[in-house]
Amino acid sequence: MASDEESSAAQDGGETTLLVEQVLADLPPGRSYQVHDLVLSRGSMWQLHTPDLALYCSSDECEGYRKFAGRAPEGAGRSIEVENRFVTYLCRNCRRTSKSYALAFKREKPEQQYTTKAPGSLLKVGEHPPFGPHTPPKLISLIGPDRELFLKGRRAESQGLGIGAFAYYRRIVEEQKGRLIDEIARVAARVSAPPSILKALDAAKSEVQFSRAVDIVKDAVPESLLVDGHNPLVLLHSALSRGLHAEKDSDCLQLATTIRLVLADLAERIGLTLQEKAELHAAIGKLLQKKSQSDDAS
Repeated sequence: MASDEESSAAQDGGETTLLVEQVLADLPPGRSYQVHDLVLSRGSMWQLHTPDLALYCSSDECEGYRKFAGRAPEGAGRSIEVENRFVTYLCRNCRRTSKSYALAFKREKPEQQYTTKAPGSLLKVGEHPPFGPHTPPKLISLIGPDRELFLKGRRAESQGLGIGAFAYYRRIVEEQKGRLIDEIARVAARVSAPPSILKALDAAKSEVQFSRAVDIVKDAVPESLLVDGHNPLVLLHSALSRGLHAEKDSDCLQLATTIRLVLADLAERIGLTLQEKAELHAAIGKLLQKKSQSDDAS
């Protein structure tokens, strides 16, 4: 994986030299990068280097990061011009999930004779599935019908497009306000919150303005859902309010990242709380069943 410094420098047009593995797995398409190991060279003959990549595999068998093997394009070359090739990677574990890249590349100083790996420039013209970091399933479930908008925002964020990422995330939070409050209310009911809290959450769902809804529930979020002791809806509202007046793309990028992290943490906390309560309920049920059987036997 490319370090944050390497990725940032490469995206900003810096001169940092990377590896093919880092460019394919970690960096966005549409830019050219200098790499150490562009081709496997034997004198004047060469072949595009396709090292294994650590990519997220979404198959039911994997559901995690796995090694993907790339198949080098057919044949070797002698050309000193830019080459255009398609490369497909396949998950080594399930052998079902694939990732395809459209690449343009050129060897550096092709007149020189290399005995192993030769450097050059590598451009990711495109890739499928589209570029973007993995998003946890719990977060996708939380935002529901705005999944595609979120993924667009995530790709914009990963490419440093702050205003675009912020605009996507803002729309998602405002449009899914009711859904977020519904999930919080579900947790509140599961942990037996006081009726006043359940009533406040129910009232907030009918509010059109996100700011007014947040004001109603500022003290009505279960403790298990607090993010570092703070109401997640208050944190989201704060980020959205600041973003309306942010002038710099970098400021919007920071706020967009904050919104995503708060949403991800909230989704994780909701899932864990509901799971823990379900497991506890099941355990208590089994305990009571055994006690009843023991009482009947005696």
